[in-house]
Amino acid sequence: MAVLSVSRRTVSRSVRALGVVSASAALAIGVAGNAAACNIDEFSAEAKCVGDKGVISVTDVDPAGVPATITVFLQNNGADIKKVGEQVVKGSAKGTTITFEEDWKPNAVYRVHVDAKPYVDEDIEPNLTTPGTACKKDEEPPAPEEPTPTPSESSSTPSEEPGTPTPSAPESESTPPADTASNAPSPAGDSNLAETGANSNTGLIAGVAAALVVVGGGAVFFGMRRRGANSAR
Repeated sequence: MAVLSVSRRTVSRSVRALGVVSASAALAIGVAGNAAACNIDEFSAEAKCVGDKGVISVTDVDPAGVPATITVFLQNNGADIKKVGEQVVKGSAKGTTITFEEDWKPNAVYRVHVDAKPYVDEDIEPNLTTPGTACKKDEEPPAPEEPTPTPSESSSTPSEEPGTPTPSAPESESTPPADTASNAPSPAGDSNLAETGANSNTGLIAGVAAALVVVGGGAVFFGMRRRGANSAR
């Protein structure tokens, strides 16, 4: 009876020990399986340029290939202001990369969320900050065109050489014509006393007056002479 009770105790202890070992092994395998299945550290995000276009790329290096939903948000002062997009990625040991087209601005902040149930449901830390230089550089404004020089009067008109005499105007052009109106006959109705030309009657009148004076003087002389003769008788 004593031998039988000892054997039972030994078997019971052995079973208990085996159960503890099995539980520990299962727990270790489960933890290892969870760690190998998916982890937030297996995800990374980057802002880069493809030509002159901006993109945000997310890479998953999960060797188990657990499907994960990636959602990207644009932030401002710690708050989401725009949802850029959402895609599903299956990781690989070499890494699987997906891209989101986004015309990002320099030094912008994006939040990248990973949802790989039942293993991961969190953001990639820290948030993604874009480079300080944009993909497409602003075009420089064209240089202003220089105004076309307008020829001045001094350049268009040839200057006179020093010492060159200036031609004088012809005498006929520089001297006004003499006034010939004085020799023209006066209009009808004007006084004959104002006439001084060849057609004037002043000479004729003077001649008649002189003749009358002579005739009158002769008449007076002869009259006085006859009176003297009569008185001598």
